[in-house]
Amino acid sequence: MNQQVESYKRATVTGAVFSIVIPSWNNLPFLKLCIDSIRKNSTHTHQLIVHVNEGSDGTLEWIKTQPDIDYTYSATNIGVCYALNFARHLVSSAYLLYLNDDMYVCPEWDAALYEEVQRIGHKYFFVSGTAIEPLPQSNCAIGKDYGTEIENFRESALLKEYATLPMSDWQGATWPPNVVHIDVWDMVGGYSIEFSPGMYSDPDFSMKLWQLGVREFKGVSKSRVYHFGSKSVKRVARNKGYYQFINKWGITSSTLTKHYLHRGSRFDGKLNEPSLSWTLRVKNLIKRVTGSFNKQYDAA
Repeated sequence: MNQQVESYKRATVTGAVFSIVIPSWNNLPFLKLCIDSIRKNSTHTHQLIVHVNEGSDGTLEWIKTQPDIDYTYSATNIGVCYALNFARHLVSSAYLLYLNDDMYVCPEWDAALYEEVQRIGHKYFFVSGTAIEPLPQSNCAIGKDYGTEIENFRESALLKEYATLPMSDWQGATWPPNVVHIDVWDMVGGYSIEFSPGMYSDPDFSMKLWQLGVREFKGVSKSRVYHFGSKSVKRVARNKGYYQFINKWGITSSTLTKHYLHRGSRFDGKLNEPSLSWTLRVKNLIKRVTGSFNKQYDAA
């Protein structure tokens, strides 16, 4: 990243439960909807922080008219890892909550997350809300189509039905919306910039938490958000996160999510150390060798 990033601390929020950090890249209609849903559907008071990547679609001008939003700004798209890490210095609450700009939060989404944080009673956790998606990207999400664009978003139907959609608390919190204690965020160094602009930065962050000793990775069913579906990711040039993860950790990201985090299975308490089969260990060894060749190819 060869540029300066600006920051603006403007809002005075008393008693904020979460500091909600939202990276946004020329996605103003969805960002407006996201912010509006937070304002009208949240139970508690929160600090709002937006990182504006480029903002050439009017996002920067709009943010400047919103005095209750703190923001950071880069003239070009610096990706989610740099954006989150830079926005961290504006955080004023004990908890950093990462939210995508193409998400609409449902009523009491934050109350359910905060109740879980209070139940845990210590800093060493990773807690996620549950996404409702038109086409579920994983078994952690609820499949229900309320629209894929602003123009066909069925908000009234979502608000009527969201709480009735069947889902249990689940293991393996990884994706936004997610919450960590700010001390834990700082201990692991936030998101790893080698994964910029951001592909595989989420499982990498989970692995860093695992190495720290975090064993409570809980998806909270009652905390629900509607996710329109990776509106920014589809436009960005992707890093080779799959091989970056293997080269860094010596295992595939699927080994982490399936055998460490048990992602998507019914929540049944703290996770235990994984017992990897001989076959899986050999598969990971082969992947490590493949990853090393890929790394050498990139370096050349």
